Amino acid sequence: MSDNKVWFITGCSTGFGRCLTEELLKKNHKVVATARDPKTLDDLVKKYPDQLLTLALDVTKNTDIKNAVKSAVDKFFRIDVLVNNAGYGIVGAMEEASQEDIKRIFDTNVFGLIEMTKAVLPVMRSQKSGNILNISSVAGFASLPGFGIYNSTKYAVEGVSEALYSEVAAFGIKVTIIEPGPFRTDFSNRSLARTNQMSEYDDVLKTMRQYTNNIDGKQPGDPVRGAKAMIELVAMENPPVRIPFGKMAVDRIQLKINNFTKDMKTYEKLIMETDFPN
Repeated sequence: MSDNKVWFITGCSTGFGRCLTEELLKKNHKVVATARDPKTLDDLVKKYPDQLLTLALDVTKNTDIKNAVKSAVDKFFRIDVLVNNAGYGIVGAMEEASQEDIKRIFDTNVFGLIEMTKAVLPVMRSQKSGNILNISSVAGFASLPGFGIYNSTKYAVEGVSEALYSEVAAFGIKVTIIEPGPFRTDFSNRSLARTNQMSEYDDVLKTMRQYTNNIDGKQPGDPVRGAKAMIELVAMENPPVRIPFGKMAVDRIQLKINNFTKDMKTYEKLIMETDFPN
């Protein structure tokens, strides 16, 4: 098979999705780029008419998902790589989040990713090959106050992806969880929702709210370099099950690992006493 692959990417209007689409087209890959409004990709369609298929896709709608996968296969006959990139964040204390806030973000970040993956897996299983890149976050490994609801969606992505890694290996399908730190996308702008604020949390979340208001456009992560790293991962014979992107992600993950290791050592006696005695 040619080194040029067919990539199916969700959430391509901006950010990682847009950058990845552009980098892939430059390298002569074929791309199915989806977005709620595919007109945002019209400039790329004009430049790469034979390589690019743009489709309207809301990952919370199963009919959209099924139609998009069918259109992709009808056009390019296969799907080599699925990138589950569509998603957004929400900032606010857990108590501030309404049931509607929670349901909406889980529908997109978790259930949409699951249904999208389930729709593509039969194609990849029939090919006996494929790569699935699930865009999680450092927030899927280490939580911060003010992001508990968003964190929980990414923890769910990590849990299902880690199991999927083992479930589909026998079919020649590889799964990688990508855990970016802060990247210079629109995550802290258009893609960040906010809960209704409660005055009781003003002091607790003051620093976090200031951070989210001021970080946009100053994040250390470069989405173009991130896109190139994703392409490199897919080219690997044995890509990792999870990989952080950026120094800030590595630092937060390492801090949590160190603290957890310390706790296990400190409370080892109590931990081990919870088994039945030999």
